[in-house]
Amino acid sequence: MQNKVDVAVMIGSGVPETLRALGQRACWVVLLNGEQRGTAFASRDEAEECRTAWQALLRMEQSDSLH
Repeated sequence: MQNKVDVAVMIGSGVPETLRALGQRACWVVLLNGEQRGTAFASRDEAEECRTAWQALLRMEQSDSLH
């Protein structure tokens, strides 16, 4: 099965209260097959780093399952 890892933006009331309290009006989340994984990020760059880590982990798991 091919997993899909995306970054999505959340705006307004979708932003967790902890980030809204800091003045954030938008945040980014990592989605694995359409489901949020982990926390919300204050910057897209942070979310992209997490996305890259998820992709690497999934590649390793796929490689292990082939052996």
